[in-house]
Amino acid sequence: MILIKNIKLISFFAIITFFLSGCNGKFPGADARKFPADPEKRVEKNLREGRGFRLNNQFGKSRGGVFDFANSNGLWRASLDVIDFMPLSSVNYSGGIIITDWYSENNNQNESIKISIRFMTNEIRSDALNIKVFNRKCSDSFLNCKITETEGVLVTELKKEILKKAAMYKKMDDEKKGNKDYKYPKMKKKN
Repeated sequence: MILIKNIKLISFFAIITFFLSGCNGKFPGADARKFPADPEKRVEKNLREGRGFRLNNQFGKSRGGVFDFANSNGLWRASLDVIDFMPLSSVNYSGGIIITDWYSENNNQNESIKISIRFMTNEIRSDALNIKVFNRKCSDSFLNCKITETEGVLVTELKKEILKKAAMYKKMDDEKKGNKDYKYPKMKKKN
């Protein structure tokens, strides 16, 4: 067992020595005349030639979408407020969708509605929401039900109410931020 490990270790060093001896002491990029002495300029040159990357580019603002917390997103809060009387079936903030469960008013089990709200953007505008309302009408038993998508007044009213509340939340948030943007006077340095 120890003999096998020693043979593997000796083989590894032999291979490394063979490759290093074939280089004749010249490693790629070892010629100082071809590379600037300033480290920052070397980094820039390597990046231009595609030989490296910067971590701050990987974590900067250029990356992916912007995801706010649910309580800071006015559209999300407004949507939940508008449909707060309905039981929720699925809520996925990162996926940008809210789906309610079937809801019937006045305990009328033969007719119920279901609402799906998909968020297309965080901006408060009319095309930011994709709202679908489904209507379920059942005969005497739940075995014979017809589900149709309803378009028209209810979808328009829901969208209008959500956008109105979202604009109100944005205004309140902007007012709060306005009070927090107070800049402190600069302190004089002590000598």
